[in-house]
Amino acid sequence: MKAIRIVAVSILLSGAVLSIAADLLAPYSYAAQFREHANEPPSRKFLLGTDPLGRDRFSRLLYGSRVSLLCAPAAALIATVLAASIGLVAGYFGGWANEFANGLTDLFLSLPWLFLLLTLRALLPLNLSPWPSIAATFLLLSAVGWASGARIVSASVTNLRTAAAVLQARAYGCSDGRVLWIHVLPNLKPVLSAQFWILVPVFLLTEANLGALGLGVAEPMPSWGNMLAELQNYQRVLESPWILAPALLLFLVVASLHFAVSGSTTWE
Repeated sequence: MKAIRIVAVSILLSGAVLSIAADLLAPYSYAAQFREHANEPPSRKFLLGTDPLGRDRFSRLLYGSRVSLLCAPAAALIATVLAASIGLVAGYFGGWANEFANGLTDLFLSLPWLFLLLTLRALLPLNLSPWPSIAATFLLLSAVGWASGARIVSASVTNLRTAAAVLQARAYGCSDGRVLWIHVLPNLKPVLSAQFWILVPVFLLTEANLGALGLGVAEPMPSWGNMLAELQNYQRVLESPWILAPALLLFLVVASLHFAVSGSTTWE
């Protein structure tokens, strides 16, 4: 295992541990306001300073990391399950099922992701409470992120349908469900794994875009996206460079995901 992959995996594990342990490590609640300390620079009391409402940026970064780092993989998992289900049915049964799945996939692939998400999220109430807004944001990501994976799964299943093991199982009278579960699905693990790890950073970045536009996770619940909204004022960045912490963390995580995943197949 190469050194750069070790570093990438270490960064990902450290980020996951810190975000999961946010309740223990954060010095304050993510919603606690210290109005007399609004917009303060980093200090011993506030490690990353405070925002305009006097909330501790370090505490909010820990809690926001938990939202982003846990929900993006969950959304990617849901999208991968959808892709596997639709691709299995389309590729194995063919006929009208394949034509319907291909038409649906073409429709979703032809739609611009970001504009579709902006439209769907804008149709929801802007005053959603935090947890419903988290669920809505990442379920929307799952709903539009399955199409490319389904196309790849369908093509793989079409090739596996005539494999010797599958033909033999069907000749012995195995049901279609058993054939799919025992003989086809295990052979799709590399494909499904690749789709999952591709979607995780995509969903992280998409949530960041939505949050920066005010259409992601609702306040006061922090996420990397709504914490990045402050960067719209570039003068604040020059005056208070510590507000770049969420952007730097997002960059580190996405880059680490790339090196950790691609390194396992490229550098070993």
